[in-house]
Amino acid sequence: MLLWAGLGNPEPSMCRQRHNIGFMAVGAIARRYGFAPWRSRFKGETAEGRIGAHKVMLLRPMTYMNLSGESVQEAMAFYKISSENLTAFHDELDLVPGKVRVKRGGGAAGHNGLRSIDKMIGTPDYWRVRLGIGHPGARERVNSWVLGNFSEAERQEWLDSLLERVADAAPLLADGKLDKFTTEIALPEGNRG
Repeated sequence: MLLWAGLGNPEPSMCRQRHNIGFMAVGAIARRYGFAPWRSRFKGETAEGRIGAHKVMLLRPMTYMNLSGESVQEAMAFYKISSENLTAFHDELDLVPGKVRVKRGGGAAGHNGLRSIDKMIGTPDYWRVRLGIGHPGARERVNSWVLGNFSEAERQEWLDSLLERVADAAPLLADGKLDKFTTEIALPEGNRG
């Protein structure tokens, strides 16, 4: 089983925030592939389904971002999921809006959700789907930026399209074809497979 954890914050008032793009991504995947309804488990919400030949559990930790690792660790322990079968979908300040990168391991780069997962599972050696939200330009504006809502213009210009492309390319991610996954997301609409 693959565990795909979308990182975000649980309050309904936070659902449109840049920090919640991980929640948005796994939500788009659940809708696209007809996953079972979300249910409360592991200090979070889970939805199970299949993508190609792979059984996938989607997880949205309801612990707030800073404690995401508690939820992830409980799900991993219950299903005996190894770190190489864990993927975290999260916001990334260091990528321009709409850009996606996948990497395995590395530091948390100031991301409290990743820091919590690293601490709780004892290793940073898992996959990360880094979803670019851009940087506000000044360090003192970062907190208000990530906790600010996406504007309607951002949704129309790139966010909704990005989430659809992530869902479209999810079979490539599940198959471990990471370069193809990021390439497919980056291609203009008429050129995607």
